[in-house]
Amino acid sequence: MALSREQVAMRVAQELQDGFYVNLGIGIPTLVANYVPDGIEVMLQSENGLLGMGQYPTEAELDADMINAGKETVTTVKGAAIFNSAESFAMIRGGHVDLTVLGAFEVDQHGNIASWMIPKKLIKGMGGAMDLVAGAQNIIVTMTHASKHGESKLLEQCSLPLTGVNCVKKIVTDLAVLEVKDGAFYLLERAPGVSVDEIISKTAGKLIVEGDIPEMTFA
Repeated sequence: MALSREQVAMRVAQELQDGFYVNLGIGIPTLVANYVPDGIEVMLQSENGLLGMGQYPTEAELDADMINAGKETVTTVKGAAIFNSAESFAMIRGGHVDLTVLGAFEVDQHGNIASWMIPKKLIKGMGGAMDLVAGAQNIIVTMTHASKHGESKLLEQCSLPLTGVNCVKKIVTDLAVLEVKDGAFYLLERAPGVSVDEIISKTAGKLIVEGDIPEMTFA
């Protein structure tokens, strides 16, 4: 079966390393804050000016003035810092973010990402996405493998306006974990109960399958 939003976030959280500075985009990436592995410390950054973002608040912790870039209420961890957005983007543009996790409409086999607009649809703007994909040292994308109409979002070439070029290193979808390299998607893991054949059928870009593909684990 396809992964839930929470399971996708849990799998992405396994990519976090001790000492990382991490930016979490709006949507599924924000959920990663709830699943930081025990025994490591990471500093989660929100581009509206918060470094040290914690889990979503309980009702007792709720503070309407403490929000992330998606206007959701958040908590802070010990050592957190609050500053203006200019300083936040100086951190991003200066290459001080180890990992960015963000959603996307499309990703292609060359690591290009389209995440900020669909032509003829109302948009609020690109937000910080272009700065993040240009400035972060590593990019992981979370997305559904295919649209609700069954059309692949993992393409030979993106059809929508690009957010960044040759920047995506890894993708975690509701069906699989894939690495992007050498002009292709490399299948690393599959969701529990999902067959390799299903992943192949829903991947429009060049997909490399080498050996037995293990199922994801969430322990």
